[in-house]
Amino acid sequence: MMSTETKALSILSVPFGYGAGRRGTEFGPEAIRLAGLNRQLKELGFHIDKEVTLPVPSESGETHPNLKYLNEIIELNTNLAAEVAGVVNQGAFPLVLGGDHSIAIGTLGGLVQKYKNLGVIWFDAHADLNTEETSPSGNIHGMSLGVAMGRGPSLLTQIKGAGPNLKPENIVLIGTRQLDQGERDFIRSSGIKCFTMHDIDRKGMSAVMDEALAIVTNGTDGVHLSFDIDSLDPLEAPGTGTKIPGGVSYREAHFALELMCESKKITSAEFVEVNPSLDSGNKTARLAVELIASLLGQRIL
Repeated sequence: MMSTETKALSILSVPFGYGAGRRGTEFGPEAIRLAGLNRQLKELGFHIDKEVTLPVPSESGETHPNLKYLNEIIELNTNLAAEVAGVVNQGAFPLVLGGDHSIAIGTLGGLVQKYKNLGVIWFDAHADLNTEETSPSGNIHGMSLGVAMGRGPSLLTQIKGAGPNLKPENIVLIGTRQLDQGERDFIRSSGIKCFTMHDIDRKGMSAVMDEALAIVTNGTDGVHLSFDIDSLDPLEAPGTGTKIPGGVSYREAHFALELMCESKKITSAEFVEVNPSLDSGNKTARLAVELIASLLGQRIL
């Protein structure tokens, strides 16, 4: 199984912001790169096998009130799924840089072409399990995990590799603290394991991660980390568009990623929703680089 021990790594930058309510995440990948990502990866011994920046579709002008920028999101994620599938088939670790969280449709769509029983850790303040019926905004970044489970319009779920591929028993949500009613209902009915901030406060991050890793590695052939920077408290990560107070602390986040690295089970990762236009001195992009480093082996000693 390819994992964070794999020293060949491909960086897929996705400068895409149409899926979010506020523009600016399209500048996230460049901000992360400018914060020293490549240098950090090389210091950790990784060979950067490939670097690709996905082209951003031009606006089609078509409107879908409950599915904003649907055509652009379909085009982008179709291309991204093909790129991700190519990387994993070549035996490299795909590191996807967003961009807003709608890009997870393509990331997951590419991964499941290789991993038929994929485990997913969804580290996020939100569940991203909405559909066009349950979303209060129509922003597709709040639907991406749902699409990977076959929820939502066929135009999205029929992207090559997109849902219904992920099984509820192979998914863990961590850091959740804002859910819409439709998402609450689906989490309860489907049995997805959801560790809210209440659970992290009560159990501690160590126990949460032990349980999470046990779930996502049970009967799976790969494990993907989808890390939304808004999972952290806004005091730590101001450069994101959906700030929700009371999030994961700096050390909790690093500790969680260190434990994922120690497990040697993570086979792919994406880091999304860094919005430099809302940031303070590139603080959030620098934090993203630090967190990626913790996932890939950086240690204090």
